[in-house]
Amino acid sequence: MKARATVPLSAIIADDEQLARDELKFLLGEIGDVEVIAMATNGLDAVELIQKLDPAIAFLDIQMPGLDGLGVVRRLKDGGIELPHIVFSTAYEQHAIEAFRLDAMDYLLKPVEKARLEETIERARRIVGDRVTEAPVLVPRPATFSKLVVRNGSRNLIVDPQEMIYATIADGVITLVTAQAEGQSNYRTLEELQGALDPEFFWRAHRSYVVNVNRIREVVPWFKSTYKLKMDDKKGSEIPVSRMQSRRLRDMWNL
Repeated sequence: MKARATVPLSAIIADDEQLARDELKFLLGEIGDVEVIAMATNGLDAVELIQKLDPAIAFLDIQMPGLDGLGVVRRLKDGGIELPHIVFSTAYEQHAIEAFRLDAMDYLLKPVEKARLEETIERARRIVGDRVTEAPVLVPRPATFSKLVVRNGSRNLIVDPQEMIYATIADGVITLVTAQAEGQSNYRTLEELQGALDPEFFWRAHRSYVVNVNRIREVVPWFKSTYKLKMDDKKGSEIPVSRMQSRRLRDMWNL
């Protein structure tokens, strides 16, 4: 079994009460192996941080201005964004059923007890640890999968999967970028698109991006030990790599 320190968790905290944010951050610091990479005071900022930073776990207060914690999860789901492990932290018990319907990993009542929080973190650590050990090997091989459709205006372009440089999802719409064209995919989620691609050619670098590893031009150091991938398209697009995938990138390519 790997030591706990080999599976650090990145986390964000979203709560409109500063005392609650500071207390939760303090408790996570005492537990260890958890890095709070950002904090938000409202739900709209929480959505933006989750999309930008790709944390392993998000602690959300239920009642927040602009967009409550439940609304944060709904907004991410509606946008086709893969969720981090969601933990609701609230003073109210009545929202628990709805929280678990939204696939929350846990529901903590304020004031949060350290022992109860440790149970939550240990559960998340086990899940993340299992995923880390399943890292894909980035060794290209000839693909034998079907063609992809790229909708560009009134045109439906048919391209080989190898021609795809990267795909990204925003507001529930997947955009495919190839060397010759850019347009919408007929797939509804990145998971569905990945199922049609050779896993040794195409890599989920971030919850919002799938990239063709043969079309990566440069790996650029970025925010808090993460990376950006400069792609081989006309614009030289820069793709963020999530914290977990950045660790895999370092291990697989000896960075």
